[in-house]
Amino acid sequence: MGKRSTAFKKQDWRTFGIGALAGLISAGVLFAIAELVAAFFGPVASPLTSVGSTFIDFTPAWMKNFAIATFGTNDKMVLLLSMGIVAALLSAVAGVVALKSLRIALGMVSAFAIVMAACIITRSGAGPFDLLPLLIGTAAGLWALRLLIRSFLGQPAAKSNGEPAPSQGVTPSRRTFLIRSAALAGVAVVAGFGGSVLSATRNTARAFRDALKLPAPKIKAEALPAGVQAPVEGVTPFVTPNKDFYRIDTALIVPELDPESWELRVHGMVEEEFSITFDQLLKSELIESHVTLTCVSNVVGGNLAGNAKWLGFPLREVLARAKPKAGADMVLSTSSDGFSASTPLPVLQDDRDAMLAIGMNGEPLPLEHGFPVRMVVPGLYGFVSATKWVVDLEVTTFAEKAGYWTSRGWSSHGPIKTASRVEVPRAFGRIPAGKVSIGGSAWAQTKGISKVEIQLDDGAWQQATLADEASVDTWRQWSYIWNDAPAGTHKVRVRAYDTAGELQIEDQAPPEPDGSTGWHSINFTVT
Repeated sequence: MGKRSTAFKKQDWRTFGIGALAGLISAGVLFAIAELVAAFFGPVASPLTSVGSTFIDFTPAWMKNFAIATFGTNDKMVLLLSMGIVAALLSAVAGVVALKSLRIALGMVSAFAIVMAACIITRSGAGPFDLLPLLIGTAAGLWALRLLIRSFLGQPAAKSNGEPAPSQGVTPSRRTFLIRSAALAGVAVVAGFGGSVLSATRNTARAFRDALKLPAPKIKAEALPAGVQAPVEGVTPFVTPNKDFYRIDTALIVPELDPESWELRVHGMVEEEFSITFDQLLKSELIESHVTLTCVSNVVGGNLAGNAKWLGFPLREVLARAKPKAGADMVLSTSSDGFSASTPLPVLQDDRDAMLAIGMNGEPLPLEHGFPVRMVVPGLYGFVSATKWVVDLEVTTFAEKAGYWTSRGWSSHGPIKTASRVEVPRAFGRIPAGKVSIGGSAWAQTKGISKVEIQLDDGAWQQATLADEASVDTWRQWSYIWNDAPAGTHKVRVRAYDTAGELQIEDQAPPEPDGSTGWHSINFTVT
């Protein structure tokens, strides 16, 4: 073998650090340039968005449940952070490998790019031109890696067998490497920032939403009863503020759809196919209704439920115009990001306030909750009904089509199960001796709650005081005052009955495949 280069022969940690740094900077250039160019195309052309979305698509149910149970609505932030860590590690490895064989390192980067290309081209609505940002970014990243490795080695790239190319009288230069590293890092920062700014300026959804004045509904929501909020400090507000409303969906990056070009296609097993624009929705006869939504991933006692006042157009009116054909039993709603939900057709045709929602708590839908239009269906878990950023309604059958989560092993119909939870005291909280206030919420959408009972320290079940009911489509709060509570550790359990007198299920079951069951309990200490 020929004599190895001086830089690589040392093989000390500093040299490996140089290689890792070269890989990291090159990756930064690749992604920053790709995201900058992707700003001219759209979210599907973004390598980061498409890779993350593909990962979500192939995430097994147990991992999804773990992520939601552990990180809640921060699951996507954790995913992005994890992607960044993995990308950094792979980039660092490629940089170290490049010190010995630049050809192998460039092949590694190219292989990663092919994987990212597959993620992009398989996304909903993607076309060949959406690969262009990745191609340009990859070319820039490969060039950057080659430049930095040559700068450090002070000679042409090493041969694939690890031997240096014929000397041209150039010596290793850490100074040149550091100067070029700083310059390329600056390019990556500027390109990344430029891509973010460009995406924001090119997208009009946020500005349109801020300027939008919602029309008055033809049918207003009934005024909330004065006693709808349980008289216990710390119980969840009856109406969930938009900023606190849970968000669980498959969109890694929140879609920002232009309302002026938004269009909902209605088709399939119908006598009349048609499309609806956002302007047409604004001019329609809208309804307003308080509805509590619940995520199927909500564990017993969990917080993946929220109540809001929704404004929208009745879905039964949409279907009445379409005139579903005999045999149809399902509506497959599809989001702009490819998510789909399979909703039983009869549910959308009955008298419940299922709607194409455009407003939430008196303002236009927040971007993260589906702006400009989403579905709201009382009584069904969100995975079979609450499609955000909805762009397509296909009338079909359960035998022919399946929604996103149904095709991954979850149930097809998804009716919400009766549930209740203790919200005050907090689990493992410490309460002063004397009068202890206990409270929480219960729900049985489309049926309503008739009774809530609590059990203290495995004693007899006692009836709680129910707050006023707003409607059968919302949760109902409850409270109980425990006078002269003795010092020590105590347990409280809760259970609820719907208006048909049916008791919620006691047996503990996980969310998969059709929603969790069990009576919620917490421990607390009276001091």
